[in-house]
Amino acid sequence: MTAIPNTTCASLGAALVARAANLVPLLSFNAARVDRERRIPAENLNELTEAGLLRMMTPRRWGGHEVGFATKIAVVSELARGCASTSWVLALLTGGAWFVGMMNEQAQSDVWSTGPDATVAVAVPPSGSADLVDDGYRVSGRWPYCSGVEHADWVLLGARFLGPDGQPAPIVALVPREQVEIEDSWHVTGMRGTGSNTVVTGGVHVPFHRTIGLGAVGEGHVDTAFTAEAPYHVPLTLAALSDLTGPQLGLARAALDLVIEAASRRGVSATTYPRQSQAPTVQLAVARAASSIDTAHALVFTAAKEMDRAGRTRVRPPLLDRARMRMQLTRGIVEARAAIRDLMSVAGSSAYTEANPLQRIWRDSEIAGSHAVSNPAISAEVYGRLLLGVDEPLVIPV
Repeated sequence: MTAIPNTTCASLGAALVARAANLVPLLSFNAARVDRERRIPAENLNELTEAGLLRMMTPRRWGGHEVGFATKIAVVSELARGCASTSWVLALLTGGAWFVGMMNEQAQSDVWSTGPDATVAVAVPPSGSADLVDDGYRVSGRWPYCSGVEHADWVLLGARFLGPDGQPAPIVALVPREQVEIEDSWHVTGMRGTGSNTVVTGGVHVPFHRTIGLGAVGEGHVDTAFTAEAPYHVPLTLAALSDLTGPQLGLARAALDLVIEAASRRGVSATTYPRQSQAPTVQLAVARAASSIDTAHALVFTAAKEMDRAGRTRVRPPLLDRARMRMQLTRGIVEARAAIRDLMSVAGSSAYTEANPLQRIWRDSEIAGSHAVSNPAISAEVYGRLLLGVDEPLVIPV
């Protein structure tokens, strides 16, 4: 990897974003192949590694960059201008590194003693089971939608075990990738290259030091000796949701660029306009889409910067503030998707031909936007309940 000189956080972030932007031509060139072959080519992953992007969320103690969420989103957004699947895989694998950053030093050594670019896939929802044994747990189950697992060195698997009180308690287990099986289950119409397949194990031994309670991670207040490491003191739901925003921001920007470029040379069908750029209907639609993208950007980065501040100060944001940040992140995704839909209407039926990259952008955005964590109705329900002071226990994490 080409080294980045000792820099401030701002200049490090700018350097990483610039490196991501330099990769856009390569990712664009490979995007159709990614879609067709349903996987990220080694060339893409090698370039991400060489650019130092896979170590974005690795602690500096282990040779990583330990960047904040605003920087990570900016990097992922840049990459998505070239290939949404590649950007998504980077977001989720570095999300795995963020998760390991909250674990104990022995677990971190297991992952990063060989280098800061070790990759960790994430299947955190506790759909598996964990049975207590003398020196750890025996974890078994099935975990669907594990993005990038084919490229991972390790996998984080959520599971439940019966606590001393007989109640199920959720944990997350860190497992070497070679100890699990992968079912080829990701057959979808968009984001095809993410390889969000199903992880399966009939029972794998996990020592105690490679587990962590999901409840503490959810609150962003894990008991760790490394309290000065800001990114690892942010609630899980916000961190996970932020990972889904960058691909949408980049996809929307890519769609806008393509439509603007075409508008200067294409006419408007069934009219006498020789150029789309001259037609008021196109002008209005492009302006509306650009404004939606600006709105998405403002919402997402407002929330991300507040998340970074919370991490730096290690002050747990009140529930209402967390719900507002969740709403901002979700609305950012909604606005980006709306922009892409507006731009598809401008481009017309030719945008849906297989040779046109716009149709892939549209497909990728729709599939990415269907992720349960980014459901806008759920975010609105949480935010609305807290705004109205409904005195009932929340059944949705924030």
